[in-house]
Amino acid sequence: MEQQEMLQLAFEAMKNAYAPYSNYHVGACVLCKDGTTFKGANIENASYGACNCGERSAIFAAYSNGYRKEDIEAIAIVTDGDRIGAPCGICRQVLGELLMEDTPILLSNGKEVIVKTINDLLPMRFTEEDLA
Repeated sequence: MEQQEMLQLAFEAMKNAYAPYSNYHVGACVLCKDGTTFKGANIENASYGACNCGERSAIFAAYSNGYRKEDIEAIAIVTDGDRIGAPCGICRQVLGELLMEDTPILLSNGKEVIVKTINDLLPMRFTEEDLA
């Protein structure tokens, strides 16, 4: 699957965002190595701690369907903001555990695209090795 196709699926997912408080919409698409995709959108709640970000929605869907980090080819995360939106701290921690270190993370706002890895976004992250 081309990067542009992944981004298009993420933008489609963004249409399902529920963001009445921030009015900031996020969509994501996880591409698995077998070609399966999982989409997610941000879902807000008046109790802000109960919100879920688009990238976590998508990666949790993949894991809920039996896929694991070794099965994931890439993830696209898109926003409708003026600038590219990078994952929040909680999402970085989740992606740090649920993605391989070299998994491409495509970020876009529809005007530009950048590609990062979790090592770029969260160096020296807390992992299961810290719990040993």
